Amino acid sequence: MGTENVSNVETLVIGAGPGGYVAAIRAAQLGKKVMIADKSELGGVCLNAGCIPSKALIEAGHKYKIPKTSNKMGIHFTKPALNVRELQSWKNSIVKKLTDGVSGLLKANNVTIAKGKVSFINENTVLIKNEQNEFKVNFQSCIIAAGSRPVEIPGIEKGDKIICSDEVLNLEEMPQKINIVGGGYIGIELGTMLSNFGVEVTIIEAAKRILPGFSEDIADIVYNNLNERPDVTVMTNTAVEEAVENHEGVQVTVSANETKHLLDGDYLLVTVGRKPNSDMLELQNAGITCDDKGFIPVNEQCQTNKKHIYAIGDLTEGLALAHKASLQGKIAAEAINGERNDFTDYHIPAIVFSEPQLASVGLTECQAEEKGFDVEAISFPFTANGRAMTTREEDGLVRLIINNEDGTILGAETAGPSASELINELTVSIQAGLTAEDVSLTVHAHPTFGETIMEAGEKAIGKPVHIM
Repeated sequence: MGTENVSNVETLVIGAGPGGYVAAIRAAQLGKKVMIADKSELGGVCLNAGCIPSKALIEAGHKYKIPKTSNKMGIHFTKPALNVRELQSWKNSIVKKLTDGVSGLLKANNVTIAKGKVSFINENTVLIKNEQNEFKVNFQSCIIAAGSRPVEIPGIEKGDKIICSDEVLNLEEMPQKINIVGGGYIGIELGTMLSNFGVEVTIIEAAKRILPGFSEDIADIVYNNLNERPDVTVMTNTAVEEAVENHEGVQVTVSANETKHLLDGDYLLVTVGRKPNSDMLELQNAGITCDDKGFIPVNEQCQTNKKHIYAIGDLTEGLALAHKASLQGKIAAEAINGERNDFTDYHIPAIVFSEPQLASVGLTECQAEEKGFDVEAISFPFTANGRAMTTREEDGLVRLIINNEDGTILGAETAGPSASELINELTVSIQAGLTAEDVSLTVHAHPTFGETIMEAGEKAIGKPVHIM
């Protein structure tokens, strides 16, 4: 098949991750003739090499650690045995089930699926090329959801043992020792998971602390948990200078306080962030502009400087989160159909599946003050929560950022058990413009972790019951 083969669609979606496939389905639901194209598997990084496989392994790590932590409950186990092949098979079965589900949903909504690398020819045409053929697609509107890829450290090339998050999720055996560059959410999640499986872990972070996206005292709860582990070392204010791969592993040279150290490990895992895939699409042929970081500037409805072309997800500035991409995908598809729904009107929660879990939404206390709000930060600790005591997960808190002018909740942070679930109620509270009093008057079932939100609301209005 040659380039003379041409398809015509109303809406072309580039990228089949959680932003792209959601956008394609919503556009099809609104009556558009839709094609979705991706050079990789349906589901994108999230389903295949990110959110889903990592959380599966993280959960398995929690389960593997239970025998070490249950003695105080009077429960004693023999030493658990780990079969990595079976673990990977289980993880892959979840990925397949979900990606098959995406395929089924796209087909059920009459979305045409094209496999291949996409590059723009002009502002209304792309070329899609795979190993078998290549063809042109003319479109009336386009949603670019091409995602991102791991950032590499200059001078440190990937190899068999210098790896990124994609490879660490598919290891055929657990290493004895691993060094991780990056103390952001990816490095902390994967480092914690590997530690739970008995791997000796060193986390190397160039900044003065880990998890810079969270308030320092919230991040410190995770930092303290890691420091209490005999097999984990966290090195902050430390730069990686060189990494040499050999038949035994990787030797890393780091510097801290003008002193160099040599670190040995079976692998070096690089988790220093992600960069947008905007440089892989020949965007200049369509006249689409990018900023100096490779992000595509968009307006409230995700339109680029070419009004019939939209960009969503990791290609746009802000946190690289699957649920952000999905929301933008819906907004873009609806905008193509003439519906108005601004992305800036939404609050996007962020989660770290660490131990304990962290989650935040809206403004932190510092951010609120920088914006000129008169605020108060009200916290309620899990040490005063009965449910937390019964699960032996008492580290953490719920914090509400209250606008003193009208009592509305401007932001929330939580560290502790089920933070990844609690953040949804907190997001609803902020999105709906609820006040601390509204939250305090909402009856929460007992005993639950969610009671901490009600208790924080009661404390904010001066009526705390379960704390002095």
